[in-house]
Amino acid sequence: MGIKDDETMRAHWRCFAACGLMVLSPFQYGIDFGLIGGLQAMPGFLKIYGHPAPDTTIGWNISTVRQQLITSLMTLGAFVSSATAGLIAAKLGRKACLRMACLGCVVSNIIMMTTTDINALYIGRLLNGLANGYFMTFSQLYIQESSPAKYRGLFLTAFQFCTSLGTLIGTIVDWATASRSDRSAYLIPLGLIYMVPIVLSVGLLFIPESPRWLILQDRIEDGQRSLEWLRPAGSQVDIEVAEIKAAIDIEREMGSQVSLLDMFKNPIDRRRTILAVCGVTLQASTGSMFIISYKAYFFTMAKVSNPFAMGCVLSAIGLLAIVINLLIVVRYGRRRVLLMTGLSTCGILQLIVAIVYDKNPAAKATGVVLVALSCLYMMSYNGMVATYSWLCGGELPSQRLRSYTFGLGAASGFLAAWITTFTAPYFINPDSLNWGPRYGYIWFPSSVIAAAWVYFFLPEVQGRTLEEIDEMFEANLPARKFRGYKCIRRLAMNEKPVAQHEE
Repeated sequence: MGIKDDETMRAHWRCFAACGLMVLSPFQYGIDFGLIGGLQAMPGFLKIYGHPAPDTTIGWNISTVRQQLITSLMTLGAFVSSATAGLIAAKLGRKACLRMACLGCVVSNIIMMTTTDINALYIGRLLNGLANGYFMTFSQLYIQESSPAKYRGLFLTAFQFCTSLGTLIGTIVDWATASRSDRSAYLIPLGLIYMVPIVLSVGLLFIPESPRWLILQDRIEDGQRSLEWLRPAGSQVDIEVAEIKAAIDIEREMGSQVSLLDMFKNPIDRRRTILAVCGVTLQASTGSMFIISYKAYFFTMAKVSNPFAMGCVLSAIGLLAIVINLLIVVRYGRRRVLLMTGLSTCGILQLIVAIVYDKNPAAKATGVVLVALSCLYMMSYNGMVATYSWLCGGELPSQRLRSYTFGLGAASGFLAAWITTFTAPYFINPDSLNWGPRYGYIWFPSSVIAAAWVYFFLPEVQGRTLEEIDEMFEANLPARKFRGYKCIRRLAMNEKPVAQHEE
């Protein structure tokens, strides 16, 4: 390959710039989640979309149905757009799809900021979800297809970092405006949503299209120019282009067509599709969306003192975990070990939270313990689950079906998130079951099952190029033999340039 292990980050500065622009997409997604969960605990928002509730801490509440729809319609929209990503990507490149996301995001926010009608708000939330589905799917595809294998894990960790950073900023802005009694309490936070579409739209003018997408479209020369821009000066880009094309050609021999059904026809593609879908869905198995989406409301109803501030603390702790992960992902970053550890830890913490609250729900000390355990949960989830589940979902699909498979995986992840955000109010809202933190009883067994699935089925592909991953799947290796496998095709590709240098 043209990428050498001793090449520094500085040498790859153009690739870092392009992928750095892509990670603005999850920043937008994170801001949305940070904002929306907090709005539902603001009197200024509840006076318009909620109802008086003298028995609650803030004197206002929102119906279970409205709470469900306001939060879950975004994830439902993201599910729909991600599920159709493969069909769109067959004709449009990654950049074009991201421009469509920017437009949809701006239009949806105009609707949400100008209306006081709940039905118009629902439409805005759904449209915002459609945009966010494209943001999350096509930005990750661009990163997976453009970055060197050595730095792919780093970029995807940065991707999750920006999701959490957006969540933290959204939570902080909610905290700053929560005391306002009029509409400005939620209009100011919503104004933040315009930032990412504007910056991303401008930045896309200066970076190339995904090289692998171009080569997949048989635009070989355009793909080579894209790689020349993304790689350091003097890199053997022609070797990398040849390897990408060879891998695509081999996959085309196995199945000449590219369609939704092709993800399941061939046993190898079927295996890769199942792994990618389950990989992305791992993060939902921990119940993370319940805490991320409703943390301010959850803390408020659990009678935690200063719930908005505690929500900020929770987001900051999650961000710290990702920063730590950034320092280890390039050298360590083993997907299987970190995912199994993270899933098990998250499940145990959810169980402890449920037990503590169940034993003494009214005590002030219980609120302190809930915040502390939630912080440990976010450390485990952000540091070991969220990043690597998205990473696996993007690494494991085949080249020619990547848009379809990763789109399906992202859609499955969003569907699982939608189910969580839609059903959570039934469990935590005082107007319904009023379980509160007891909701953790459900997520302990699901986390344990997910950890067991990782152990038996998920292969280790740390430091592998996408073409090496293709070769290992074609060899029908068991999951636990991927890590030690020596790739033959890559060795063959590397022999030729070595001989030329010796001449």
